[in-house]
Amino acid sequence: MDVIKHLEWRYATKKFDKTNKLSASKLMVLKEAFNLTATSFGLQTINMLVVESADLRKLLLPHTYNQPQIVDASHLLVICIKETIEDDDVNDYFDNIKDVRNTSETILNPYRQNLIKTMKKMTQKEQQQWSLNQAYIALGNLMTVCAIEQIDSCPMEGFVPEKYDEVLNLKEKGLKSVLLLPVGYRAKDDMFADFKKVRKKVKETVFEL
Repeated sequence: MDVIKHLEWRYATKKFDKTNKLSASKLMVLKEAFNLTATSFGLQTINMLVVESADLRKLLLPHTYNQPQIVDASHLLVICIKETIEDDDVNDYFDNIKDVRNTSETILNPYRQNLIKTMKKMTQKEQQQWSLNQAYIALGNLMTVCAIEQIDSCPMEGFVPEKYDEVLNLKEKGLKSVLLLPVGYRAKDDMFADFKKVRKKVKETVFEL
């Protein structure tokens, strides 16, 4: 399959096979893909929770408007953002650059200080919106990787973040849940799997200048 065939194969899976679980290697691909997602400045102010526990997902179900995908899928991926972006987040990022690339502090410091100032100028709400934009990039990246790996997924915004944060103890981690992605394998009787994909023609959505 080429990449377009993979994307044509992908759909928002409505019914997962409860018995078919992702292997550890497939799960690691998704973890690595999330970690390799492009983020603004490379700052990575997003995190991902991998929820496998059936009991925990049952607790989350009523806060997801009882959508069964979150309990039937192999795993539930919860994409989160940092509540606030601190100086330490910026410093950790540049310290990591220094370690990995052996870049001198003389070169890094002006960029370090500029990014600290940029983050300080933002309100907490603006910081969270900025991080949310990165979360959507990660979601899109994960969905594409899932398609290439023949893993089914269902992107979801329909949940109560505050309740998720409570159940998953996210506040103590300084995180807020923003997006969900149940992943696994489609049930054989999911009628949506055979529906033809409905899209506009490419010439209606892409313009060449």
